[in-house]
Amino acid sequence: MNQVFDELSRKFSTLPFLKIEAEELPDISELYEVAAVPTFVIIRDRKVAERIEGANAPALTSAVEKFSKLSAQVPATASLAKPTQAPAATKEQLVSRLRSLVSSQPVMLFMKGTPEAPRCGFSRQLVEILSDLNVTYGSFDILADEEGELVGGLDIVKELVASGEFKTMLPPPEDLETRLKRL
Repeated sequence: MNQVFDELSRKFSTLPFLKIEAEELPDISELYEVAAVPTFVIIRDRKVAERIEGANAPALTSAVEKFSKLSAQVPATASLAKPTQAPAATKEQLVSRLRSLVSSQPVMLFMKGTPEAPRCGFSRQLVEILSDLNVTYGSFDILADEEGELVGGLDIVKELVASGEFKTMLPPPEDLETRLKRL
């Protein structure tokens, strides 16, 4: 696929092409929901216009050709301004909401999707780490929420697990009697 990508970038030299290593830039991979390698993301008007996951040369070629034609049709005076968005919640409202979420469980995982159906590879890995360590946790699907934005996660947790510090940050496991009393 590297050869196909390189050939397309030469053939359609008026289009910008960028190649990154998903594991080396986890923030970008997470931002564009890269769950499989290779993943090709076509961005138009600052939004993901198309995604091709896996080594599918015909689909990638077709998508690049399609967006090359669309790109040629955009007038030179087209605006690059961001679209207007609905007003966001106040900082105090977000802080209050986060406090409520974080205090609802011994450990709260903010993730893309749910533990049963993670929607990105990084969320899937975090679920596996917590499950492997038998951690009791709650989760919050950030994709279903339009009020906030979270950054970071997997790389930090992996470093903490590797150093042994992660276990010291977890609350002690509750015995059965304590859990039953809480219910």
